[in-house]
Amino acid sequence: MDTITRQESILTALSVEDFGQVRALLGDMHPSEIADLVESLPPKDRETLWDLIEPALEGDVLSEVQDAVRAGLLEQMQPQEVAEVTKDLETDDAADILQDLPEDVINSVLASMNAQNRERLASILSYPEDQAGGLMNIDVVSIRADVSLDVVSRYLRKLGELPEQTDNLMVVDRENRYLGVLPLADILTKKPHTSVGENMIREAGITADTPRYEVARIFEQRDWFSAGVVDEEGKLLGRITVDDVVDVIQKEAEQTVRSMAGLGEDDMFAPVLTTAKRRSIWLGINLMTAFLASWVIGRFSDTIEQLVALAVLMPIVASMGGVAGSQTLTIAIRGIALGQISKSNSRILMMKEVAVGVFNGLIWAAVVAVVAGLWFGDSSIGYIIGLAMIINLVIAALAGALIPLTLKRFGVDPAIAGGVILTTVTDVVGFMTFLGLATLFLVN
Repeated sequence: MDTITRQESILTALSVEDFGQVRALLGDMHPSEIADLVESLPPKDRETLWDLIEPALEGDVLSEVQDAVRAGLLEQMQPQEVAEVTKDLETDDAADILQDLPEDVINSVLASMNAQNRERLASILSYPEDQAGGLMNIDVVSIRADVSLDVVSRYLRKLGELPEQTDNLMVVDRENRYLGVLPLADILTKKPHTSVGENMIREAGITADTPRYEVARIFEQRDWFSAGVVDEEGKLLGRITVDDVVDVIQKEAEQTVRSMAGLGEDDMFAPVLTTAKRRSIWLGINLMTAFLASWVIGRFSDTIEQLVALAVLMPIVASMGGVAGSQTLTIAIRGIALGQISKSNSRILMMKEVAVGVFNGLIWAAVVAVVAGLWFGDSSIGYIIGLAMIINLVIAALAGALIPLTLKRFGVDPAIAGGVILTTVTDVVGFMTFLGLATLFLVN
């Protein structure tokens, strides 16, 4: 049964209060699939479904759902309940859940835990959730470099089990300073009498204050499955695994998409007033920029009255500039997010994008000029719109590269404000250029 069919079956069962059927369907689902289902339900059905989920799965489901939805679910739970559902989770997953709670509730939850879980979580909660320290799991198997592989093998057998997602053992010195990793495969394939130091891979750990997007970039570049997290003295604090990085990548991608639309992190079924309030800010900003573009058009009202064709054609100039600018803006934002754009290559990028704008401007200006000239039987209009389009596409390309770099320099997320500013630039320049040229050359 595919996800959509299962969702429809559960909704049908909920509507007729066939809770036995709902429990049966949930029993075949992975916690991440249940989390997706919870997010897709309206609040009333969501509450009913949550009561039908097996208590043993509640912690795993909470760790998978969107932050805004998780916050709503946690509001319905007592501190003791939260402590109970998080006690068997990976430390980093439990920390993610607690970070969505008010500080006084976090303290109540920690007080409800046993001393071991409380100490494990407190060490992660001391770091912001958007840094490596907030992503790490402190469940780590560490070994010394001066012991033999045979000793390590016997130690692991005595240990009995390994933390999930363990592909390497963390190698440290006597002061717990991180030295590198020993792949588990080496314990089986290398000579037992050789030392860990002879077989280990030496590498620097990720410092606890490293931003999460930088952690994701490092993992992608080095094809890591896990990495040690260290403090400012190089001492091992914990580890980050690839599943944590996948979550970071997914959240960053979702945040970028939402930001480009002027949206924050929001529950799909959040209250109307809450959602409207969050969106109204950017609608207001967009309205102000629209008035600016309208003001520009108004300055050429006499010209438009004499040549109605201008009113028909001017949206083409602004629209083409907007698309060209958005293409460059997307490339620039991606480059900034991946750390690929710096002062050394930003000028080269702008020159390249301007060249692309000139090239595309010449091609499409010629096409539009011919169409407009034939359409209105006036070659002069074709020349004017063609020239205006070349200018606007070049300006759009330059703005698409320059705007995100400028916003980044002032500490503003380019994905949030870049699109609004770019639209204003391409509209104003497009209308000003087209109508200004028409006023100079076509109107007596």
